[in-house]
Amino acid sequence: MSDDVLRVELVAADRVVWSGEATNLIARTVEGDVGILANHAPMLSLMVEGVVEIETTDNETWVAAVESGFLSVAENRVSVLSEQAEMSHDIDFEQAKRDLEQARQTGSLDLPAEQAVRRAEARIRAVEIAG
Repeated sequence: MSDDVLRVELVAADRVVWSGEATNLIARTVEGDVGILANHAPMLSLMVEGVVEIETTDNETWVAAVESGFLSVAENRVSVLSEQAEMSHDIDFEQAKRDLEQARQTGSLDLPAEQAVRRAEARIRAVEIAG
């Protein structure tokens, strides 16, 4: 593997969602969005519900909606570990919009409802970005 390539694994609790070589990756952490390029300093960060964008060495862009989890970077290896992750092409956009509306109706004082809203918003953003 070249020094200018990242080896990326996007892993959900039940499966490897995406694995391959990439030139860069963008993910949302508790500190904000972070971009990872080759030779990035080692880091470990908590992720929040959001979107992960991966640009491959073949100039393809893969987009996934992820729940909270961990992002680990070391020696050009990036691990995105999330309870749930879903590639944009696997998301039913209309269902995601219905899920968002239902979560919003549940009420903003309910923490699981807030998480459901963030999850649905991430799913919608993933499809829109992949567009």
